[in-house]
This record gives sequence, structure tokens and C-alpha cells, in this order.
Amino acid sequence: MNEQGSKKLQIATMEKLERFDTLRGKQVQPGEFWDLVVLTAVDDNQREAYELQISEKLERKEIPLGISYHVFSDPPGAKIGNGGATLYSLQRLEDIYGKALGGYRVLLIHAGGFSQRLPNASALGKIFTPMPLGDPLYQMLELKLAVFVDFPKHMKPGVLVTSADCIELYSIAENENIRFDRSGFTALAHPSPISIGTTHGVFVLDQKEKSVLADMEYRTCLHFLHKPSVKKMHENGAVCKSQDSCMSLLSDAEFVYTDSTYYVDYNTAMSLLSLFREVGPLGCEIDAYGDFLQALGPQATVAYTNNTANVTKQESNLVEMRQKIFHCLKGTPLNLVALNHSKFYHIGTTTEYLFYLTEDPCLRGELGLYKVLGYSQNFSFKVCCAMLSDVKPGCSLTPGSVLEYCRLEAGAHVGGRTILSGCWVGAGLKVPDGTFMHSLCVNREGQTGFVTVTFGIEDDLKKSVGAPANMEGLNLFGASLVECLAKWGLSSESLRFSGDTSCCSLWNACLFPVCPDMRDSFSLTLEMLQPGWSYVTLPPGTKLMSLQEALQCKNLEEMLKYRKKLMEDVKMKKWS
Repeated sequence: MNEQGSKKLQIATMEKLERFDTLRGKQVQPGEFWDLVVLTAVDDNQREAYELQISEKLERKEIPLGISYHVFSDPPGAKIGNGGATLYSLQRLEDIYGKALGGYRVLLIHAGGFSQRLPNASALGKIFTPMPLGDPLYQMLELKLAVFVDFPKHMKPGVLVTSADCIELYSIAENENIRFDRSGFTALAHPSPISIGTTHGVFVLDQKEKSVLADMEYRTCLHFLHKPSVKKMHENGAVCKSQDSCMSLLSDAEFVYTDSTYYVDYNTAMSLLSLFREVGPLGCEIDAYGDFLQALGPQATVAYTNNTANVTKQESNLVEMRQKIFHCLKGTPLNLVALNHSKFYHIGTTTEYLFYLTEDPCLRGELGLYKVLGYSQNFSFKVCCAMLSDVKPGCSLTPGSVLEYCRLEAGAHVGGRTILSGCWVGAGLKVPDGTFMHSLCVNREGQTGFVTVTFGIEDDLKKSVGAPANMEGLNLFGASLVECLAKWGLSSESLRFSGDTSCCSLWNACLFPVCPDMRDSFSLTLEMLQPGWSYVTLPPGTKLMSLQEALQCKNLEEMLKYRKKLMEDVKMKKWS
């Protein structure tokens, strides 16, 4: 990216953040902001966690007041995906507001899921992941609200659909606004390298429309490709030449327009809701992007409904449901807002979280993160990002690590490429490089305890084997799980997996001791990582938990109470 383009994006973003800051904790006027903000949750447990955190944000005046915030959990039964969550949220909104919904501008943020690739967000939700920005400190919720702060004023009643773990930054001409006032779907489109298109949605533009060489263009989409191959992008005419538009942020000679956030007008949303009410419980996972957007545009065909290559688990009625959606949406326009001066960031994995918060100069320049990190201007070197953490004198924090909601006593050392979340690190303890550690408060048999889980930054928590006997296929800190157990003096037969034992993974491996004290919990788990991998001798009757199990019995109130006290201590330290 050239320096002028980066500066332009930074200025545009700063202006949005400043506008949002004027709304934080204020009663917004009708038409000034969203009428409704909706978060989706995977189950009632997560819904309760989200509602409690929103309530506390309102109490602390961290988000705009005077509007309704809703959290809707997926209905019990089969997984329904983010597409099913969209439809179910529409149903809940219509049940609550009736015809009045036709006058509301709704922001719908998909925030459900267990965040297995960024497990520090598993307990409290990725939409509440902290960002080193703002005072009081932003979480992803505030950042999403800030980036979209200008949208409601130029939007007809309908729903804007977005994801909790993505950041969309853009700049447009001063006299322009992004308008969501057309029927059907209107999607934001970002110029991206062709390689990025293979893992995202790609828009096929009408090449007969002449580009106006502007920061923003309204274009027509002929059809939408979902995670296409490079060959398919070329065959379908999705690949654009760099001279076709003002590509000041992209150096590639060829590029594609990829998806992020989209708007659905009220009438189209009601058509989808009518279909949802008609079919009843879905019984399969529907994708809010692939299954909705592929049905749109004049060149859309029903052929995609039989393609299950990108489906994790195929249910018997998936193809039938896709075909019903296609016929419901057939002929619906897919309008594009081509944001030629934009960037799209995904922060949904441990490696992405570390890179963008500690290493990438682009994002921290565009968002102004360097100010919160203690620097007067942007910089290119790697840093340690400590957010709402009480770090005592004499601690050593290696660049490239992230701390959130932690207490570090004197002399503690944190290695590089490490994430510590909600941890109380005792004096003199040393956390090795490449480590993830997260402490949770849990309820067990009527008593409060603490569990600290640990994994390698590169570990795959979603990889599973079909039975405990096959656990040699699982790797923890680069070694087989069987090898790790042997070094800790544990037998493979003694390891318990929580939940479904036909799906054994690091996610449900019961490896971590439950302790009555938060600090002891951290130090006990840390002993697993010391040279020699010697496992601490546990008192008789010590319960071992998996991260999955800890989430099921987490003590949300205590976890938030800990954070609240920590915020107060950090604030007092700052002003002392």
C-alpha cells in the first residue's frame, strides 16, 4: 500500500471513530443511529453471557443509549448456521415488533459459535474481544458500531448483516455517502488479490458497465461465486484488471471483488421470513453468504445447490432447502457498492490476533492503535499488546505477545507469540514462547473453582479423531497427545474426553486441573509446559476438565466481576 493511500484510509477511519465517540453513553435521536442492534448466539448459555455484557456496557455508558439491543440464540436442535440464525432473528424481530419492523434499520451481527480458533473469545464471545483502541477500551462490538456509524442515516428500513470477527475499513469522497436504498440485496465489495478469492465470496461484475475510476462505485453483480477456484474466477469473468479502477491500495495487476457485509431491504427480508415460517425447523446449516448470495443476480442458476464441497456436515435436506431459497430469491437484484479504497481484515484465529495487534503496521496505522500502545506515531516494529492488564514492576513482556485482562506479579516473564487471557500470573513465573493460556471461573458441585487451559498457538482445536484409542492423531505443542500424557505420567486410558467421544479433540480433552484459587490454577497448568514436561502431582480427587466442559459450567458473573475490579485497579494506577 502506498503511503498516501494509507494516510487517506487512516483519516477516514479516525473521522468515523470520532463520530462514534460522540455517541458513546449518549441518548441517540431518531434517525441518528441504528434502531435495533441484534447479536446472534449459539445457545441460551451464550445468549445470557452476551445480554449480561451488553447490560454492563450500557451501565458504564460505553455504547449508545436509547436504542434496543437484542440477543437471539439459535433454537434447540440441529445446527442452523449463520443463514438459519439470520432467518430465526427475523422471525423473533417480527414477533416482537410486528409491522413496525418495516420502519426500522437493523444491524445484525453474527456472533454465535464457540470460537475454537480463537479460544480466548470462547467464554465471553468474539464480539466482546478487546481491541487496543478508545477510552474506555473498545471491544469488537464498539469497533463494528464505529466503522458503520454513517450507514443508518443513508439506509432505508431493512437489515445490515455482518460478522463479529471482521473489520471493514474504507474511504470515499467527502461529498459521498454509502447508500442502502435499493430493493433486494446490496453488498459491500472489496478489491482483493485473486488468492484471497479462493476462501471468500467473489462477485462477478457486469463488465459492460464502465468503471468511473472513483473510490466508490455502484455496480451490478451478475452472479456470486462462493469460495471459487482461480480457474473458475477466470472462466466466469470475475477477474478485473488493475487499470479498471482506482486501485490505490492494491498492487496486483489482476484482482477480484470479495464480500464482507450486505444489506437486505425490508420486503426481501420478509420474503425470506415467509419461506422460513413455511418450512418450519430447518434441520440443516444454511450459510448467510453462500446460500443467499448465490441465488441472486441475472446469471444465477440452481446448479450451486448441489455443490457440498465446502459443507462441514451435510444433512439430508440441505440441497432441498437450498433449492427453496434459490426459488424464493430468484430474480432478486444483487447491487454492489465497490469500495475501491478499502481494506478487509479477519481476526478470527490466534495467529491473526497476534499478527494484527502486535506486528502489522497497516491496521494499527489505519485504526490509530499505536496511541493506546504508548507511541506518539505509527511504527513498524513488533510490540507486546497489553490490554486492561495490571503489570507489576520487573515483569518482562516479549514483543509479539498479547495480554488481556491479566494480573502479572513482579518478575513474571511472558514469551513471544503468546496470548494470555484472564490470567493471574504469580511472581517470577515464566511463560514460554508460542503459548496460549486462558483462565476461566467454573461452578462444580455447588462450589466455585478455576481452570486454566493451555495450547500451542499453532494447535488445531477443531481437529478430531473418531475414538479415544486414536488420540495419537492429536498434537499438543507440536507433540502427539499420547507422548504428552506419557511425559506427565498419565496413561492414555486414563484420559477422559467430554461430550461426544466419537469426536475426540483438544477441545474436549480433559487435561486441565480445577483449582480453588485463580493464581494456583495458572501455576499448576504452567507446570505442564516446563522443561521435561513433568506433570504436577495432583491431590487425590482433583477434577480434570476440558475447555468444552469448562465453558458449559463457567461462572460468568465471577469472570465479569474479576474484569470489573481489574478495570478499576488499572484506572486507579493510571491516574495515580
